[in-house]
Amino acid sequence: MQEIALKKHVKRQRVLWLSGLVLTLLLAACQRAPEPAAAPAAPPAATTPVAAKPEPPAKPELPPLFRDIERRTFQFFWDTTNEMNGLTPDRYPSRPFASIASVGYALTAYPIGIENGWVSRGQAVDRTLTTLKFFRDLPSGPQATGKGAYKGFYYHFLNMDTGHRYDSWVELSSVDTSLLMMGVLFAQSYYDRDDPREKEIRELADTLYKRIDWTFLQKNKPLVAMGWFPESGIIPHDWKGYSEAMMVYVLAMASPTHPVEPEAWEVWTRSYGELWGVFQGQEYLTFAPHFGHQYSHVWIDYRGIQDAYMREKGIDYFENSRRATYAQRAYAMENPMKWREYGENVWGLTASDGPQQTLQEYRGEQRQFRHYSARGAGFRENFDDGTIAPTAAIASLPFAPEIVIPATEEMHKRYGDYLYSSYGFLDSFNPSFDYDIPLKTGRIVPGKGWVASDYIGIDQGPILAMIANYRNGFVWEVMKKNPYIRDGLEKAGFQGGWLQAKKGEKTGAADNAEQARQADPEAAAARALGSAESRAHQAAQPEAPPRTQQPQ
Repeated sequence: MQEIALKKHVKRQRVLWLSGLVLTLLLAACQRAPEPAAAPAAPPAATTPVAAKPEPPAKPELPPLFRDIERRTFQFFWDTTNEMNGLTPDRYPSRPFASIASVGYALTAYPIGIENGWVSRGQAVDRTLTTLKFFRDLPSGPQATGKGAYKGFYYHFLNMDTGHRYDSWVELSSVDTSLLMMGVLFAQSYYDRDDPREKEIRELADTLYKRIDWTFLQKNKPLVAMGWFPESGIIPHDWKGYSEAMMVYVLAMASPTHPVEPEAWEVWTRSYGELWGVFQGQEYLTFAPHFGHQYSHVWIDYRGIQDAYMREKGIDYFENSRRATYAQRAYAMENPMKWREYGENVWGLTASDGPQQTLQEYRGEQRQFRHYSARGAGFRENFDDGTIAPTAAIASLPFAPEIVIPATEEMHKRYGDYLYSSYGFLDSFNPSFDYDIPLKTGRIVPGKGWVASDYIGIDQGPILAMIANYRNGFVWEVMKKNPYIRDGLEKAGFQGGWLQAKKGEKTGAADNAEQARQADPEAAAARALGSAESRAHQAAQPEAPPRTQQPQ
């Protein structure tokens, strides 16, 4: 009995020590400078000290520039989409083919336009009905040509006029079909009026979602493959390891017609492997290109909800993306490859256009440059050729507004003359690339380097939607009403926050944290220590200079 009592005493002392250390780090992270010494106070009464809870930082106000970005980015989707069939180009103005993922973002953009008074509800309903009817009627089958879909999935790229598979290198895509379906289900939940046309939107959305046979791409159950080619069959790569494909499994598990197994999410998160670690002072689940930390978050509010993996880590996926955003900025500030212009307010690596696939000498060594490619930085996989994509920063606005707002303003101020145009920011730019060689796309601005000539739909979409989410949670709140999204998250094991709110249970990240502390106080204190260290490292970084608003 004495031995048991001693062990309990030691455990209690360790928890108290960890909790004290966490509190010290948190207070250090919140402090700016020591206050002037006060007059000696009377000895405190013999009571238990209670630490003051630090107030959360005020939500930064968006400068006028962001309203201009929203309007121009919305117009990209409204103006470039084919009015006859609802297909949105992958890129513009080159406009070689439609992207089904771009269509998903367009369907999300139209209600944002309604809410802002840029289009009428009737106009948006017309465009949405045209789009959904076209996808419902698109020829489907296993043939290599003349079809746009098979087993409910759609080809990644489609002919802008016919909707047929664009070329033999184009795959039937599970993740791009998922991006399309997120827009489809968003439309289903937004157009909720007792109106025959809005009722038809809801019915069409249901038809398109229920058609998808997720089991068709399950060569290695319970995982889902990346896609299928009519010429060679299922792509021999499954969605595993943390990425934007979180939405694939949420949708696949919720299917009322062809669902994947309930254990799919457990196997998916088990495949995260060695992706949890520390990079640039932040401890998080890494994915080097920043779109992996953004795409699913466009439609799903991960604040305060946790699956088993994140419960064990003591954070949520939203906090994970916040840390990844800070790591991106810190990498640019360190700038290990010495690219031009990288710094505190010029950063952002993701999948984007680039100047050309070429080897060129830079600072006395051969460097690889690419055209369209995934770019990113992390502790596992990296590729950085000096190309910066504004969407990587701007679409991270909800995660870290205090660093995204000044970055957006700085890029607009310094590069806006040639980077900011009719539909907002062009896709990307590279101040380090000024070589006199043929370019795949874009142009060289004398003395400024390379700048893209296209806007890309899957980079424009997150900009528009995430600004809307930052303002009032618009996309998130609409999507919370969709029963399929809720069902998929619950089957994945997500709990807490808004998932419990509708059931009248305790809500919010604070309640989740309290439940975790009660379950295992020692483990909770250790996890909180890691979170506090991350925030303390962040607070120790130099503060950004005061922002100045740019004229519109």
